[in-house]
Formats: sequence, structure tokens, C-alpha cells
Amino acid sequence: MRIPIVLKVNGKEYCLEVKPNEILLNVLRDRLHLTGTKYGCGIGECGACMVLLNGRPIASCQTLAVCQSGQEITTIEGLAQNGKLHPLQEAFVDEGAVQCGYCTSGMILSAKALLDKNPDPTTDEIQEAIRGNLCRCTGYANIIKAIKTGARRIREGTRG
Repeated sequence: MRIPIVLKVNGKEYCLEVKPNEILLNVLRDRLHLTGTKYGCGIGECGACMVLLNGRPIASCQTLAVCQSGQEITTIEGLAQNGKLHPLQEAFVDEGAVQCGYCTSGMILSAKALLDKNPDPTTDEIQEAIRGNLCRCTGYANIIKAIKTGARRIREGTRG
């Protein structure tokens, strides 16, 4: 059995038929070919599958697609505009916050959700916002620095 849904992903509407138990992560990766969202742990603990649902970070590996009909979803692919990286994406590159890259999309989306609510967060607020995102490569120092740099660039309207 398949159920018709409409998802608005990165500003574009998709009419799909999904199985009742199909997770959003698989729809994004396998059906819409948005592979920036990664499969990590499968239990919502690592943040590799993080997307924004109506501006809120969620673990797409724990989210049924059928329940998201009519919702707005942003993936890492949706941040760049007109061929230009989002200031957070640029800051991650500039500050060396990208190592293997597996956690990067989830980190950036969690940071974007934070900065949308709080454009000038403290280190503690950044740490709280990314606590659901695990990184085995960087030790987090460059990630926090990148989020601060991205926040400053967004506030100032500048790029790297």
C-alpha cells in the first residue's frame, strides 16, 4: 500500500506515493536524490541525517515521510542560493571544520536553526544546539569557530 503525500523540499513541491513505514531519510536520498543527508546510526543519535522541518532540526532517520505531507523541509542542498554557498557553508570550509564531511550537513543545519532564532549565540548555546550531532574527526573546536564565523557573516551580510 502506498499513500500520496506532497513534500516541499528546498522550496520545490514533490508529489509522491510512500509506504506507511517509509522514513523521510530514504525518501530524500533514494527518491529525490538529495544525498547530502546521510544515514549514520539509524536511531536518531548522531545527527548525520539532520534536516530542517519547518525550520526545526529533526532526525530524518526517525521521521515517517507519510506524516510530513504539507511540511517544508530544508536539506543541505537547499542552503546554497544561485550557485553561492550559504555563509555557514563557507565558514565551515574557511575554518577547517570539514574533515571527512559525514557530519557536516547535519552540523550546518543544526547551526542554521540556532542562528535563525539567535543570530549571536554564545559558545554554550552553540554547544547545546549541536549536541545531537556527533563528529569523530574535528574535536568540535573548528566547528564551533565556523558557526561563530558564519553567524558574524550573516549578521554583517558579508561572505568569506
